[in-house]
Amino acid sequence: MGKKIDIYQIDAFTDKPFQGNPAGVTFSDGLSSKEMQSIAKEMNLAETAFLGKSDKADYHLRWFTPAVEVELCGHATIASLHFLNENKLLNEGQEITFDTLSGILKCRFENGKYFMQVPVYSTNEFSGNKNELLNCLGVEKKDIDEKVPFILAENGYLYINIKSLNALHNLKPDFKTLKKLNAPGKECIAVYTLETVDKESFAHSRFFAPYYGIDEDPVTGSMNGPLMQVLIKAAFIKDEGKELNYTFEQGDVLGRRGRVSVGYSSAKKELYISGNAVTMLKGELTF
Repeated sequence: MGKKIDIYQIDAFTDKPFQGNPAGVTFSDGLSSKEMQSIAKEMNLAETAFLGKSDKADYHLRWFTPAVEVELCGHATIASLHFLNENKLLNEGQEITFDTLSGILKCRFENGKYFMQVPVYSTNEFSGNKNELLNCLGVEKKDIDEKVPFILAENGYLYINIKSLNALHNLKPDFKTLKKLNAPGKECIAVYTLETVDKESFAHSRFFAPYYGIDEDPVTGSMNGPLMQVLIKAAFIKDEGKELNYTFEQGDVLGRRGRVSVGYSSAKKELYISGNAVTMLKGELTF
């Protein structure tokens, strides 16, 4: 007899249908890793999240792209919180924990928004071949401020500052070449600008991860969270020990507008991302 599972498709970091970043969410108990990977490939979304039982936290949580399992995914976690809320397993004001490849992550549902803890990563200036990267991304040198360093986060994401929103939207990445650049940081690249669509936002980004089977991700929680540390490292934001709260933009160029709220406390050494989510599809998979 075959297996049958309920699965949702949920748009994260948005309160409007067909915006933000879509993720699949289901329960994983009784599924093998191979089956989870096959389901993620079948869903063909940036990530599919699998919730399961845990002895260490409220739930075990794993994330798969169509190609591989990943250590952290923000939008699929926000989608998972929404999934739990819709199934009456997460209530307003409740905090829960997930056991993940990135450790135990604290999350909560508060004032109609979903909050996810993100690891606080160290950041360093990137000293590799910048011209090679700029050529692969289709970035013109006039659009780069040479005084602003390329910054490599501990999670392997490389952050590149660009001068304008127009230049960011006009990038023409060579994904085949980017995928072949296997040096640390080069498989996941965030390009960001301080020019924004909304006045209340602080930065606007695009994120490329062809190494993981995702040429461009619409709205990336695991990138927007550490962007706070990057902006501090690049001296765009001052960390004076007070809690910092900013909104970052992504997805507009793809027609998938998303907004990620990021809160950081250096005193507590805590970093959170938050946003809304919308259920788009509920169905069954049989196999």
